[in-house]
Amino acid sequence: MAAPESFASGLYTEILAAYRGERHAISRGLFRKVMTISEVLTDFLTCAAGVFAVCLLCPSLQIARETEYSVSIVAGLLTVLLLERDGTYRQIDWQAGGGSPLQIRATEHALRIPAQSLLLLLLCSIFLHLNVPYSAFLIALIVLPLLLIVEKQMLFAIMRVLHVREYGVDRVVVYGAGDAARRTVSTLLYSPRLGLRPAVVIDDDLTRTGDCIFESGYRRCLSVPVQSGQVTAALLRSYRCKLLIVAVSGLSPEKVTAAAQAAKQAGLEIALLIDPALEERPWTESPLHYAVAKRTADVIASSLLLVLLSPVFFLIAVLIWLDSPGPIFFVQKRVGRNGELFDMYKFRSMHTTAPRYDLSPTQSSDTRITAIGRFLRRSSLDELPQLINVFLGSMSLVGPRPEMPFIVRRYNTRQRQRLQVIPGITGLWQLSADRAFPIHENIHYDLSYIQNRTFFMDLAILIHTPLRALRGGI
Repeated sequence: MAAPESFASGLYTEILAAYRGERHAISRGLFRKVMTISEVLTDFLTCAAGVFAVCLLCPSLQIARETEYSVSIVAGLLTVLLLERDGTYRQIDWQAGGGSPLQIRATEHALRIPAQSLLLLLLCSIFLHLNVPYSAFLIALIVLPLLLIVEKQMLFAIMRVLHVREYGVDRVVVYGAGDAARRTVSTLLYSPRLGLRPAVVIDDDLTRTGDCIFESGYRRCLSVPVQSGQVTAALLRSYRCKLLIVAVSGLSPEKVTAAAQAAKQAGLEIALLIDPALEERPWTESPLHYAVAKRTADVIASSLLLVLLSPVFFLIAVLIWLDSPGPIFFVQKRVGRNGELFDMYKFRSMHTTAPRYDLSPTQSSDTRITAIGRFLRRSSLDELPQLINVFLGSMSLVGPRPEMPFIVRRYNTRQRQRLQVIPGITGLWQLSADRAFPIHENIHYDLSYIQNRTFFMDLAILIHTPLRALRGGI
């Protein structure tokens, strides 16, 4: 998959990066080059060290030490070249820098690129008759992705700290309303490479004064205040920013023109962003090999997990039985692929007096939720019975969450696009802080997944899911 294809909240990265490409600040450019070079060297050293460690851990590997050095260096170079081919080190890229608020793409690269590098090394080994045992490649297939994932997470954390402290960044003002402004801010907060730090969001809605827009990450650590009122030159000067970003969606042409004139009077540059989430994108069926691999993984994983987690199922069932009267499982009709209805299974987390079909709780203090239900929902353990749905084929491990029929009936044409694929237990929306809001109000997560899904992306989402569960759901 080409790197410039954005997904999740990295919706504006290429447009914003294009703006930064037109800027000419030596210190900022030098900072960006230093960070890129550091990332290239770190990736190379991580992969080379990982391969060399595998060579040391495999006593059956009968090759000279010099050859081990050479193989390690080649592995590091191959990994860097493949990452460069996918655009990881380009200015517009947001994978390692975190343009995706959940860093899913960085993890997807860390899984896929080492596999490609090792495949090339395996072919070279066979061609050169190096007699490298297959077990060494299997060990490396586990070690390298783990090392690269840890390295990328550490690098991203360092870049975020520098970004928060405004090293090599420009302060910007965002003018817009609703989802367009929220996605713009989230992208900026989670894209250190863009070098743009939002200082404030200006909204015409006078009721928004005092509000904050948070990043769409696991936790809402960073936020930007909302200022109500019109965009004026005096207001823009007061924030000492260099750029006005106008999220055009939802704004009248007159307001956009007035904002542009105010920016010109204040000496600010201006960037107009049209929300890509509103664009209709052609639907393409997933390749056969992806569909087969996904279904095979679903069957194998769900079977194993149902067996291995059977003691956990039993313990949760006992706790639910002791906590409140009613059935252990909660069965509800949900809408699956192409609008087909199916029975979805969950551990019961609410009292039996609660309506069977109603909007899901958005707060853990909701009186419908039982005492044990709060723990189950916070840890996402109430979703475990959906492994039965995965085994039966009505759901997948990864995919858009299935909605209730009465909600789907209200869908518009764009929202109905999420019904094109099999629903899943976990996905991009579930891993975001926007999980606190309805699915249909954050449709860009599902549409981005549908357009960009691959087997390695599914694996990356599965890796991030336990982390999200540990940090607490709803």
